[in-house]
Amino acid sequence: MNHTTETRTRVVVLGASGFIGTAVGRALARRPVRLRLVSRRPPPVPYDPVADVEIRSADLTEPGALAAAVGDAEVVIHLVAHSWRAEDEATVGERVNVGLVRDLVSVCRATRRNPFVVFAGTGLNGDDHIDRVPAVPRSAYCTQKLTAERALELATLDGALRAVTLRLPPVFGYEPGTRPNIVETMARRALDGDALTLWNDGTVRRDLVHVDDVTAAFMATLDHLDALTGTYWPVGTGRGAPLGKVFAEIAQVVADLTEQPSVAVTCVPPPANSLCTDRVDVDIDPARFHAVTGWRPRMSVRDGVISTVAALTGALVETAGAR
Repeated sequence: MNHTTETRTRVVVLGASGFIGTAVGRALARRPVRLRLVSRRPPPVPYDPVADVEIRSADLTEPGALAAAVGDAEVVIHLVAHSWRAEDEATVGERVNVGLVRDLVSVCRATRRNPFVVFAGTGLNGDDHIDRVPAVPRSAYCTQKLTAERALELATLDGALRAVTLRLPPVFGYEPGTRPNIVETMARRALDGDALTLWNDGTVRRDLVHVDDVTAAFMATLDHLDALTGTYWPVGTGRGAPLGKVFAEIAQVVADLTEQPSVAVTCVPPPANSLCTDRVDVDIDPARFHAVTGWRPRMSVRDGVISTVAALTGALVETAGAR
């Protein structure tokens, strides 16, 4: 197929300067599409792209900004999210996590273009079978994400758009210039020689998925949009790791790469602002998603930790999960 500028699909990434957005934008730039990367602060410019790339800085909560960003889109990848532990979560979180999705539905309804919308949902509820907002929410963030997910499902039913939600567990890895995730944060502490403090007793499991695997999941979604449209799809490894074990792995990898003594891993009481989600095991079975797309995670937690620490130290380390 001859992908001219006129025939290339218009793909818009919202939240393109974030942790996942940076990686997804880089992967999309290797595809023959018309790519618009949108975020409040300028997203990184992909190197040597195959795509026609447009960089746009915008505050999507401002009147008209969202419509201008997605008005001509055939595919929208919605990665904008407000920090789930922020103090102003009740106001700004509701506006960003729910309000922008409702705005997007309104824009799609007005343009009548019926675009595909790929939405980054959450698996932090610890239950990948939740179909609606629970009566007793585990956090405001989880409630907001599930409310937005439901709004997209309803908009799909009435033909305003065609939505796919990927319910993601905690994502880890390293992307320069983005907000550090838990693995990067602990790796930095270990590199500084500081003890790694662990809330509770270290037995809580987290299904940690490397950002490279999550990016591959988004690319697989784009290749199977028709089959995935209309519902949510859990994306994870299916095997949550105890956080105590993960922190110990980080300490050991840093010690091995720096040839310094391993820092201590200590358990401390959770702070006052901890959430009930901090005590919930997260194991997300990707079997349904795999059956449709063939996607499966390739990076183990250990290989992902090695890759993250190597990136932080500038070391060249080959891992079994490297692509």
